[in-house]
Amino acid sequence: METLLPAEARAAFLQTIHVTDVAPVPLPTVRHLKAPSPNGSIPLRLFDSRPEREAGPLILFFHGGGFLFGNLDSHAAFCSWLTTRMDLPVLAVDYRLAPEHRFPAAPDDAETVARWVAESPEEIGSAVTALITCGDSAGGNLAIGVCRQLAARPAAVAVSAQWALYPYIGSGTDWPSMKQFAEGFMLARATMEWFDGHYAAPAHDPRHNLLIGDIPDVPLLVLTAGLDPLRDEGKAYADKARSAGVRVHHMEAVGMIHGFVNLRAALPSAENDLEAFASAAEAMSGRIGVRA
Repeated sequence: METLLPAEARAAFLQTIHVTDVAPVPLPTVRHLKAPSPNGSIPLRLFDSRPEREAGPLILFFHGGGFLFGNLDSHAAFCSWLTTRMDLPVLAVDYRLAPEHRFPAAPDDAETVARWVAESPEEIGSAVTALITCGDSAGGNLAIGVCRQLAARPAAVAVSAQWALYPYIGSGTDWPSMKQFAEGFMLARATMEWFDGHYAAPAHDPRHNLLIGDIPDVPLLVLTAGLDPLRDEGKAYADKARSAGVRVHHMEAVGMIHGFVNLRAALPSAENDLEAFASAAEAMSGRIGVRA
């Protein structure tokens, strides 16, 4: 990946997932929306397993891709699965990408959308009573970061849970797993350095390095991958949150590589890992969906 220009990497990623990922689940509700922002409107996509929805929680989803690639299409299959499995609406966020828009464009967009959604805008179609922030990889960083920002300065409704799949914590590359899985396990150390160089986030900014700063007292679910360079920093954040008194559930997808939400056709066992993740989310959150 690091040998490509960002635009080439984006195109390659979208082409790859047509082969490696499953098709989206057919849904009665898939709507394109836009959130207002000082930097221009932010594209969104609402996925819902129901044609109509009463008041309740909403999952706010941030895609992975090293802050350089990924969009509303790249994770559509996962979002369609998530709304079907959890019986909750999922709103995916197409935040601005580096290098055209370096840090803090992505966290700025993520927070802007969260605060807009918390106001239950008419475009959503139902009242939002709580937010669940969710994301994979770089999106996991944004999901935790948004929770932190809304804990420091509350929005109209609270974040009730934060779900992070193999999250990028932003704490550098000096981790045993980063050295152990530096090459040959989908995400390479050289690629991580390429991402960081384009994103250009300060190493000691708490909006990027999540091991710095306050830990929000919001239930946290972290799923790391056993063969992932990011495994150890994800576990370190879970441990730090637990030490701070947060209700934490950390689980590991044993034998799995980074990015597996987009690899379910290539690696069918990823379905089992995602089912375990969903079951843990339900156990932590109670009966958060309203199933018929």
